[in-house]
Amino acid sequence: QVQLVESGGGLVQAGGSLRLSCAASGRLFAINDMGWYRQALGKQRELVAVISNGDTKRYADSVKGRFTISRDNARDTIYLHMSSLKPEDTATYYCNAEIYSYIGDRKFDAWGQGTQVTVSS
Repeated sequence: QVQLVESGGGLVQAGGSLRLSCAASGRLFAINDMGWYRQALGKQRELVAVISNGDTKRYADSVKGRFTISRDNARDTIYLHMSSLKPEDTATYYCNAEIYSYIGDRKFDAWGQGTQVTVSS
């Protein structure tokens, strides 16, 4: 079993910054891509940023230049540094990882429980 645990959400004023963290834990697994998704109230979940285990990064157009994703492979952890936050960034942010489990020789997507980010105007 692999678990993703997120932290770092909260309430911030427009123009402010927050850093989210997501740590993976479990036994006998490897991780390919890891990323952040978000879901605002009444909207579909959307990709925010993704980073490969080779450090290739991809961002949604709406966050380019404001958000930075990074990864610590030794700790199986990713971070999302968010700056110049806008009210439209308000959402629940979910961590995602493409997992390969040596137990059972299988691949699957893991999701965190979500962390709320609220940006006030």
